[in-house]
Amino acid sequence: MTEDHWDQAAADHYDDSTGPEFDPEVIRATVDLLAELADGGAALEFAVGTGRIALPLVARGVPVSGIELSPPMASRLRAKDEAQRITVTMGDMATIRVGGAFRLVYLVFNGISNLTTQDQQVACFRNAAAHLEPGGFFLIEVGVPDLRKLPPGDNARVFAHAPGYVGYDRYTDLVAQQAVSHHFAAGESGVREFQTPFRYVWPSELDLMAQLAGMSLHARWAGWDRSPFTGESPSHVSVWRRG
Repeated sequence: MTEDHWDQAAADHYDDSTGPEFDPEVIRATVDLLAELADGGAALEFAVGTGRIALPLVARGVPVSGIELSPPMASRLRAKDEAQRITVTMGDMATIRVGGAFRLVYLVFNGISNLTTQDQQVACFRNAAAHLEPGGFFLIEVGVPDLRKLPPGDNARVFAHAPGYVGYDRYTDLVAQQAVSHHFAAGESGVREFQTPFRYVWPSELDLMAQLAGMSLHARWAGWDRSPFTGESPSHVSVWRRG
């Protein structure tokens, strides 16, 4: 069973982030690509969260459903979705089933890494394929492991810093591909730390998971702007198609 690390405190502060994932241009490019892949069909978001992407996508006219593990995150989404346009099913995205078939299933912002075992990640791909209509697409946005940037003997790397915020990843098991993200945010009540364990995964490994689920690679870009993916790309947006 996937662990739920998104408690009430995390949900309360999630939408306050000033990270690039909340940049209106990034959201616009994300929704543009998702709407194009949906092509008039319905979409299902794994780990829908507070609706950062689902809400603007449904506003574009794409029917959207979501799966969410965290009750506080889902509650925030429902509070923002006053018209109740998005149907949210509570449960584990690796196993829970939603009725109907979808043209697009998507999992953004490193969500696949929140499944902390290879078995869970493989199950997630199979669950995505089970929800897709023939010819449908499964899209993932996730970072490329940056182990090359670790000096010999070190096990941690700062990935972001800004006024009032520092984030770093600590690699705890290089064999099982385990790590923990640490987020420190300063506010009026002091400094708050939020930790999320994750399993980093390579693009080629994801392609094999897709193959096991009956899907094949359709496209891979370095980002939502559809720039070419290279060996130097820090992240990727990958799309697999169900046969």
